[in-house]
Amino acid sequence: MKTLKLFLSALVLSCAIFAQQPAQPAQSQHVVIHAGHMLDVKAGRMLDNVTVVIDGDKISSVSSGGGGSQSENQAGARVINLPNATLLPGLIDAHTHLTFDPNFGYQELGVSIPKEALIGAKNARITLEAGFTTVRNVGARGYTDIALRDAINEGMIPGPRIMASGPALSITGGHCDQNLLPYEWHAKSDGAADGVEGVQHKVREIIKYGADVIKVCATGGVLSKGDDPRASQYTLEEMKAIVADAHRLGRKVAAHAHGAQGIAWATEAGVDSIEHGSYIDDAGIALMKKNGTYLVPTLYLADWMRENAARIGLPAMYATKMKEVTAVSRQNIKKAFNAGVRIAFGTDAAVYPHGLNAHEFAVYVQIGMTPIQAIQTATVNAADLLGWSKIGSIENGNFADIIAVNGDPLKDVTLLQDPVMVMKGGTVYKQK
Repeated sequence: MKTLKLFLSALVLSCAIFAQQPAQPAQSQHVVIHAGHMLDVKAGRMLDNVTVVIDGDKISSVSSGGGGSQSENQAGARVINLPNATLLPGLIDAHTHLTFDPNFGYQELGVSIPKEALIGAKNARITLEAGFTTVRNVGARGYTDIALRDAINEGMIPGPRIMASGPALSITGGHCDQNLLPYEWHAKSDGAADGVEGVQHKVREIIKYGADVIKVCATGGVLSKGDDPRASQYTLEEMKAIVADAHRLGRKVAAHAHGAQGIAWATEAGVDSIEHGSYIDDAGIALMKKNGTYLVPTLYLADWMRENAARIGLPAMYATKMKEVTAVSRQNIKKAFNAGVRIAFGTDAAVYPHGLNAHEFAVYVQIGMTPIQAIQTATVNAADLLGWSKIGSIENGNFADIIAVNGDPLKDVTLLQDPVMVMKGGTVYKQK
């Protein structure tokens, strides 16, 4: 009860913090955007002299070539003129941890669940203003991401659309368990579960408390004590049980998996996405292609860590694993992409500061994607992975989740790091 009271207090405080800046800025229900250009992410082509008409939170018409609607002449219409900008659909990050900040090692133990709720409110706004109007949050303590999602949906605080997982499933002592405290504390994570019966119960429990998606840690990880990223953790039978229950109950499954065997077992079990995929091999690539499984690489974090590990004091037990994993991951992900594995955009934001998500695009281009392919990972591909049909493109009937950048992102994807306008559901949250 004490924890519950603290958690509720945190949410109330979070709302008070943002009361000074309304979560839903007052504006017209009828909006017309005139822009110099718009990227049709489905067709992969640029349109010129575009007019987008928005009614409420949905797009009602899109036209190009100067043949725009006269709706701006209607009383009460709000007109946004962006003659030098390019419109794109709001970006989607399929691997975030909004309720975490870059805290590594034993300092993590000083962050309470109520504080994580407040951290999530802060990072939700940062992420939205960075141009990411939708995220899939894959792992949070105390169901803080569920509460964050609901608070955003209720208009209490600003933030992206969130597909939330709640706690990640982990074997006892696995990557997503609590391994920093000694035995006498008897500490374990909210998602720790073992055996077929145990994981079935845990999946049902997590769904009971509001999860939209199930996150499972299929292998060891980097930022965890005492495990090997290359080692599989859940057995194939346990993985199959997790996926069967999740799918039957209408939830997709995201599997944290670095090692080749864990990737193969998770894919064979039927997960919808492999997160990271650092040590993927030819067999795993073939199996993912056969099953249509998405790969969600998280590559920019290697660059950020290389530049900042000393400054942030990354513990040696993590630094060694980080060096080993990042030495091979980019090459293996490139091989998977070249082989035709489907890629959806993900960052692991929280390993590095939130708001830098769009730095991931340049890394995708470095491994061989064209700019449009990189942008598609964060739009049409990510929308397909999430199973949300009304996001990921600017077209009639979709949510009015739109960003604008100055210049042509097909020539320079780093423009996505600094959007000049961010709209979600017809509401402008940022405009320079």
